[in-house]
Order: sequence, then structure tokens, then C-alpha cells
Amino acid sequence: MEHLTERRIYYHHTDAGGVVYYTAYLEQFEEARAEFFLSRGINIKDLADAGIHFVVASVQVSFRSPAFFYDLVRILTRVERVGTSSVVFNQQVRRDAHLLVDSQTAVVCVGDNFKPRRIPPEIRQALTPDTSPAQEGQ
Repeated sequence: MEHLTERRIYYHHTDAGGVVYYTAYLEQFEEARAEFFLSRGINIKDLADAGIHFVVASVQVSFRSPAFFYDLVRILTRVERVGTSSVVFNQQVRRDAHLLVDSQTAVVCVGDNFKPRRIPPEIRQALTPDTSPAQEGQ
């Protein structure tokens, strides 16, 4: 299961060298994950209002090639695995077919007390790829 988000690179994303500053990718990954959740019918604001939060526990990023001001990039977001209280996402930034950045982000489901909690069943189901016989091979 994957989701594609398009983003334009603006001046505030770039550093003095004219390339995307590395922390700007983290913001773009966060936005793309939020769009991924929405594409699965999950509104993270509604979850937060209900005391359910997904917080970043770890991020690994490989920077392969720079993006520049006004580039149009695509962020591909995929679920790698869903655990009891965590979800691991793989994300890639591409300009056309060229891979610029890839990352792996682990998020943990926590309550208002910021202690890990089980991912609610309906959210787990929305994040887990459908492997029913009708979907396999498509």
C-alpha cells in the first residue's frame, strides 16, 4: 500500500547553497505521512482530539542527490510494517524518475500521557495492506 504526494520546492526549503536543506525533508515526510493517513480514511487531528497520537520514534535518511528551488518532487510513502503500537514507513523523494532521498521512519501510537498504546483495530486495519485473494496479483 502506498501513497504519492507532490510538492514544489520553495526558497524557504533551501539553504545558502541553493539546495533543499536537509531538515526540510523531515517536514515534507511528515506532511506526506499525514496525506497517507488521510488517503486511508484516518484523520490524525480527530485521533489527537480522541487522545491517540502517532509520534516519531526514529528516522533514518539517505541523501542521494539534491533538489533545487522550484523543483517539483514526488514523495512516495509506503507502510513497511505495522506492530502492536508502532508503524514503520518507507518514504522516497523523487524528481521525475531520479531518486533524491530515501528514509525509514518509525512512529509509535501513544495516548495523552505519551506512553505507548496499542494501535486501535480500525486504524491497524486501515494501515495493513489488503491481502485478500481478490487483491493478490493486482
